[in-house]
Formats: sequence, C-alpha cells, structure tokens
Amino acid sequence: MNDLFDAEKGLYRVSDFQELVSTPFYGEVNAAGWMRTLAGDFAEIVEKIEMNGNITAVEEEELRALKLSEEGQIAREIILNDWKLLSDYGALPALNVISYYEQDESYPFFPTDVYSFHVDRSPVALDTFLCTYYGDASEILPNSQGEKKVLIPEIREELRKLYGGGEMGFESFLEEHFFDLHYQAKPGAGIVNLGVGNLWRLACDHPGSEVLPCLHRAPREQSGKKRLLMIC
Repeated sequence: MNDLFDAEKGLYRVSDFQELVSTPFYGEVNAAGWMRTLAGDFAEIVEKIEMNGNITAVEEEELRALKLSEEGQIAREIILNDWKLLSDYGALPALNVISYYEQDESYPFFPTDVYSFHVDRSPVALDTFLCTYYGDASEILPNSQGEKKVLIPEIREELRKLYGGGEMGFESFLEEHFFDLHYQAKPGAGIVNLGVGNLWRLACDHPGSEVLPCLHRAPREQSGKKRLLMIC
C-alpha cells in the first residue's frame, strides 16, 4: 500500500510519472498527485508571454523561443519535460496563461463555470491531468463531502421552472446544459488544494469507470497572479 494514500480525501500522493499513470483508482480513490518542489523561475515565463485575452494558449514552439534567464530556462525545461511525458503517454497537453476565467451569468442561481466544483465527462476512457506551475492552484473535493446540485430540492425546483416542461425530458435537459456535472461542498467540507508544481491525475466520468469522477474547481485568483497551467 502506498504510504501516501489518503483514504479520507480519496487520493494518492506519488513520487514519479510512471507511478502517477499506473496507480489504479478504486473505491473512494479518484485522484493521484505527483508531489514536487520545482526549481526555476516560472514567473519569468508568465511575464514574457504576450496575453491575448484573459486566457492565452502557449504553443511549444513559442515557449522554446522565449529569451529567458538561467532560472527561467530551468523552469522551461521542466514544462517541456512534462509536455513530453504526457504526450508520450497519449494525452494532449495544453499550456495556458490565465488572468481569469469567464463567469457564467446565464443562471444566477446555478453558475456552470469552472469556479464551481464539477466533474469532467468523456465518451471514452481517460483521465484529466493538470499542473499549476505558477499562481493559485486548483482544488478538489472528496466525493463524500460534495452534493450534486441538481439533487438539492430548492435548486432542482428552480431548474424545473427553467425547463418549463413536465418530467419527460427533464434529465436530458440537465445533461445538455451541464447542470448535472456540478456539485456543492457540504458544510465543513475538507477542500484539498492541489498545490503549485504538483502534477495531478483526476478521474473523469466515462463509460466503464470503476470509480466516481473527481470533483474539482479552478481557484479564484485571490493572489492577483496570473496562472501558468498545463491541462489535458
């Protein structure tokens, strides 16, 4: 048994990439993190990326072309190594610099943006990988400490009003608008901050999954820093 297994929080903490991708999820365990303290100046990379809106995608060629200090180069090599590890594994990494995410104001009683605890859904078997290199880190919530929002009576009643129909088609309506993917933390819930520099693998909702999908959310940008995030 992994000595960094945390049953209460439903996660493993692992020591290398191979362990990250090979550690099986089971029972309540639906998250694994490669715990790292990274050298290098990731802030320099963030500062030298020209923003194009609130979220800017950074291509590998652009990252390689940056003129960086020695510490910045160390940070870049770490990112490029992660990029290669994930790509070789079969994932499709994307590196983003994020000032903020757009907030969903379509339904004030039920925002469906990434600041809300949610799960990722896929039609095929895969996991979500993410690493915050700089800025505020993502958070996860143990499934036992979250409640599906569409099952909360007062919220469900508002959704029924929004739907405006009877029972037929209501569940499909919830899925089509992604309402069924969102969760609310129970009072006193133990929210887990994923930390800066750690590479995480989170279970998705997909056919054949043997575990519940991991509840996670993007952080509010309270530090004022832009985030440097790899996700796939």
